[in-house]
Amino acid sequence: MIYLDKALLERLRDRDERAFRELVEAHRDRVFNITYRMLGNRAEAEDVAQEVFIAVFKTIDSFREESKFSTWLYRVAVNHCKNRIKYLARRHERDRDELDEASPSANNAALGPTKGARPDRALEGAQMEVLLQEAIASLDEEHRAVVILRDVEELSIEEICEITGLPDGTVKSRLHRARAALRKKLARHVEG
Repeated sequence: MIYLDKALLERLRDRDERAFRELVEAHRDRVFNITYRMLGNRAEAEDVAQEVFIAVFKTIDSFREESKFSTWLYRVAVNHCKNRIKYLARRHERDRDELDEASPSANNAALGPTKGARPDRALEGAQMEVLLQEAIASLDEEHRAVVILRDVEELSIEEICEITGLPDGTVKSRLHRARAALRKKLARHVEG
């Protein structure tokens, strides 16, 4: 779990840039993991992770210490991801409309060749990771958030409730539905 000691918290509240660097150094991997799993794109995840730390630094005074710092940090990360997902969906719609107007076949122009599957385990593992990330990315943002927080970040249901602001039953229900959807999406790849 992520803990933030009182001295670092006070230094952050005093806008100490060294404290900001310590915060980023200590927590960047977990924040990036959440943003990457939520967004499914490395460049977008890196941008959002940076935005998360900047937002935390700017709004550290709003952290009331009623929950663990990690809970607050993850809430900021998940909310930034949700906002980016909405932004990207709007931009994608606009870009697709522009492409449709410019060229009716533009959507199929950049498919390129696909690599054949090789039998070694490393490649199979990498391919399964890609399939899993694609399956997670296909979930709606509410289901994606709970499955990432529970199954990837291994947070408790109680922590997820604090992060999302949802009741226990809703979190469990969304988690169940997300896992069922992932099983269904991945079943054909595992069986085939």
